[in-house]
Amino acid sequence: MTVAFETLRFEIDGVETVVKAIGQGPTLLYLHGAATLEGFDFAAALADRFRVLCPSHPGFGFSGDAPDVSGMTDMVLHYLNLLDRLALPEPPHLMGFSMGGWMASELVGLAPERFGKVVLVSPAGLNDPAYPATDLAAVQPQALPAYLSHDPSVALGYFPDGSDEAAAQRFGADRAREGAAVDRLTAPFGMGHPNLARFLRRIRQPALVVWGTNDRLLPAGQADVWAAALPDAHVLLEEGAGHLILQERPDVLQRIGDFLDEAS
Repeated sequence: MTVAFETLRFEIDGVETVVKAIGQGPTLLYLHGAATLEGFDFAAALADRFRVLCPSHPGFGFSGDAPDVSGMTDMVLHYLNLLDRLALPEPPHLMGFSMGGWMASELVGLAPERFGKVVLVSPAGLNDPAYPATDLAAVQPQALPAYLSHDPSVALGYFPDGSDEAAAQRFGADRAREGAAVDRLTAPFGMGHPNLARFLRRIRQPALVVWGTNDRLLPAGQADVWAAALPDAHVLLEEGAGHLILQERPDVLQRIGDFLDEAS
């Protein structure tokens, strides 16, 4: 099924920034993870309740290259500038997945007045030594789908099947481009911030932490660590789901929407 997105384009500090938009209602800004291979089709499940905005980060997906982005602070500033350009009538809800969860945490921690509720889906960034993340560099490419989803067939659906050489080459080029952008973002501290808990303590609005219990990239045990650092935290654990929980268990989106709809 092809999802009908509207495409919005902005130039932010010289970087073409593409935002895929769908739905009507209160605005929900979604920040993707360290790659865009799974796309944004999940947003269709929220489109009857929210206006979902899915930007590609600079250097990722549909957006232009941004060689000057050299750390998460640059990305946070980029999104504050994008919010200025969007000129939304009210603060949007914010949802971040994986690396996008780390990004969302710094955004709301620095500018809490600019956002409504917060949803953190399998977020990266805390680097708690009790629940270490998997070193992706040590994972063989053929094993990666089993690390992304508990049911490897779900993740495999986003990889080329080998029948189209040109598609496989484009996929490889896209992953290399996004990998280089991730390297620039993580150069200062790795995949996270050593003081991220200080940002989390500033997030006073309700925050939902969503995790799959079978996440092999970021252990679900981290959910309690995030919840302990957030002043108003709620936790949603999904049994038998992996890292790509929104794609593997789309019913979770109904519960995310319910959380966002509830009166604070």
